[in-house]
Amino acid sequence: MGQRRHREQGRHPDARADAGAVDASTPRGSAIEVFLAFLKLGLISFGGPVAHLGYFRTEFVQRRAWLDDKSYSDLVALCQFLPGPASSQVGIALGLGRAGWPGGLCAWAGFTLPSAIALVLFGLGVSRWDALAQSGAVHGLKVAAVAIVAQAVWGMGRTLCPDRLRAGIAIVAALLVLAVPSAMGQVGAIVAGAIAGRCAVDAGRVPSTEYRDRGVRKSMGAALLLLFALLLVVLPVLAAATRSPALAVIASFYQSGALVFGGGHVVLPLLQASVVPGGLVTNDAFLAGYGAAQAVPGPLFTFAAYLGTVMNGALGGWEGGLALLVAIFVPGFLVVAGALPFWESLRRRDGIRRAMAGINAAVVGVLAAALYDPVWTSAIHSRADFGVALGAFGLLVVGRRSPVLVVALSATAGWLLAR
Repeated sequence: MGQRRHREQGRHPDARADAGAVDASTPRGSAIEVFLAFLKLGLISFGGPVAHLGYFRTEFVQRRAWLDDKSYSDLVALCQFLPGPASSQVGIALGLGRAGWPGGLCAWAGFTLPSAIALVLFGLGVSRWDALAQSGAVHGLKVAAVAIVAQAVWGMGRTLCPDRLRAGIAIVAALLVLAVPSAMGQVGAIVAGAIAGRCAVDAGRVPSTEYRDRGVRKSMGAALLLLFALLLVVLPVLAAATRSPALAVIASFYQSGALVFGGGHVVLPLLQASVVPGGLVTNDAFLAGYGAAQAVPGPLFTFAAYLGTVMNGALGGWEGGLALLVAIFVPGFLVVAGALPFWESLRRRDGIRRAMAGINAAVVGVLAAALYDPVWTSAIHSRADFGVALGAFGLLVVGRRSPVLVVALSATAGWLLAR
């Protein structure tokens, strides 16, 4: 009898693991611990998503030993595969593994709030003092955005378009977005990239990655993915049915967070198409905020908090900033938590890996189109502007200087040129 009970107990953990329950990532810490760890990183993590992942590895693999290098690299691979802000999703998954659902929320809050608060304060300044958006320093921020987006196109193109086929996908995606300058054109380019990648990319050129940890039950994961999809469909329908401008903007920002592959810079054209053509945010204020977003640590998606703060209409002020901040991050939270228990089977499918290769190439083209319009057309008005942008690009790409330094120098140059 005792031997049978012992055998049943020995089988129990495996049975739970097969069902998708928590195994290696059982919570072992507190939510407060997670919040404080990520708050520190949210205050110092400059440099964009790739730099964020380096900070995470140093803090949680080397210093705190929350997981080993293999588990961390597998987690990064999963989040690169998913839509949404990859570095923030890695943080959410680390928080989930350390302290369960409260840990996931605290990881997001700690890493996100410092930059969100800074951008809300900047937005309040722009809204209160109209001349601030037209000042030479703010124009310098817009010029800095040209260099930063150009650097993103350069770096992502080299990584995500390593052959002629994927370079061609990027070019076609850029042409499609320029021909159809709306959110539909951008989404269409991404869909076309997925189809082209699925049909034409050689699976042998797309490396696969293993992922073994499961931090969420499969039943819960399925529910979260279903909620992710339902909100993507239901929010626009509700906005149209109620004719609510506020709900329409929230639905648009949720869609932007749900459809972006490739990191924070790629969300720029989607957000621009959501708020600028309708007059909710002026193009000058949009680009000024985008430039300011480069000077704060943490995820670039917090740019949504600035847009909500300066927005005209139903949303506006810090309340609007908070609403749009949540709206743009919710889909990334839902999809990473929902995908964790299913990654092991999904990553083996060659068709999915090929489609993702095509999507990644397409987002390079989407970003290249955004580099021209609205970034270049709204910021470069003279030879002096071009000179400042070229110098900033050189500092970023050749000099490998911090974006914070480059943004500060560009703002100073803009202020001096306006005198």
